[in-house]
Amino acid sequence: MKKLTKEELTNLQGLQQEFNQAKLELGNTVLQQHKIVEAVSMIKDKFGAEEGVLMEKYGKDVTINLETGEITEKEEAPELKKVETE
Repeated sequence: MKKLTKEELTNLQGLQQEFNQAKLELGNTVLQQHKIVEAVSMIKDKFGAEEGVLMEKYGKDVTINLETGEITEKEEAPELKKVETE
């Protein structure tokens, strides 16, 4: 019966261990990514709820400066005039 040399076997075992470790780390990053996606979703929901409360209080047509807290009315877009061509 043929056998690998000790060096060949050790090399393959080391590579197998590296491969298993890489798979484990990849699985951990996928789980971490899932947690972050859930956190982002929850934050978006909270932001939307807070936005709804503020819209109810200050109106739908306002802009809030998130740095200063200043509330301004949104400017209406000027009407466009139709240009007739021949």
